Amino acid sequence: MTPLHAPGPTRISVVTPVYQGERTLPVLAEEIAALATTQTSPEGHEWVVAEWLLVFDNGPDGSADVMASLAEAYPFVRPIWLSRNFGQHAATLAGMASSGGDWIVTLDEDGQHDPRDIGVFIDVAMREQAQLVYAEPTNPAPHGALRNLTSRGAKWFFSIFLAGGSVTTFQSYRLVLGELGRSVAAYAGAGVYLDVALGWVVGRHAHAPVALRSEGEERRSGYNLRRLLSHFWRLVLSSGTRALRLVSVLGAIFAVAGVVFAIYVVIATALGAQTPVGWTSTMVVALLGTGAILLSLGVIAEYLGVAVGMAMGRPPYLITSDPQNGPLARRPGRR
Repeated sequence: MTPLHAPGPTRISVVTPVYQGERTLPVLAEEIAALATTQTSPEGHEWVVAEWLLVFDNGPDGSADVMASLAEAYPFVRPIWLSRNFGQHAATLAGMASSGGDWIVTLDEDGQHDPRDIGVFIDVAMREQAQLVYAEPTNPAPHGALRNLTSRGAKWFFSIFLAGGSVTTFQSYRLVLGELGRSVAAYAGAGVYLDVALGWVVGRHAHAPVALRSEGEERRSGYNLRRLLSHFWRLVLSSGTRALRLVSVLGAIFAVAGVVFAIYVVIATALGAQTPVGWTSTMVVALLGTGAILLSLGVIAEYLGVAVGMAMGRPPYLITSDPQNGPLARRPGRR
């Protein structure tokens, strides 16, 4: 796609995956409309929202109708229709692939993030020469304490054990160089975790301080426990072979523990001591060993599943025309 870059302010493409934004999108549209004219960041950089790409991910509410009405009301709104529900990261990739701005901003539909903070992102990117800038919340997320705790724990686990400490934190509110984001969207495979894919190619990333807003009581989060666990598991699988290395480490730990226990039993028996060998200890060892084996096989099977899906050509997303204006919308007697 021909880039939107031209002399003048930095042009921003805002990408929003839409699942259940029927009530939140109109308010967000008013905020972004105020940014469709030239803005000046706190450090003096000029920028403008050139397009807002709304990617319909086939949610359960009336988001499609809201998107269509916003496209009629605002010239900068570009609806993108997916053939089915592919998930937030796939929808974001579809929007990034369809964008043309100098920079791409990914912004959730729930109103938790303030679009006016884009200027802060740009300042951080220019000051630190970063290709990717993540939001750094200055206040707790407006979720339950358990969800916030598990979210921080998952990101810490990924940073330490799966990313080698190269990633400290990441958020869905991010600014990424346009050509870099479009390239990632072009080659990312099915089931990929967007932040992992970005980490493969980004030379330098930074963080911008932002304040999180409440999502509002009218909108219920689309992420239940099952979705959140699936989200984390995709993060693990997208991290490459590090999870397999952890499995190898787990096997080595159990092997060493078995050798140490065997030496202990032999020595204790030779000295005439009472050794804890019996039905209970045998069952404990058997259960632990079986659990480790099944866990290892499960991780390997998941990797094989991802590889098979990619080998079969499974697309991460598929863009279609507006279903309300396509062949499915035709009525008897209508041409």
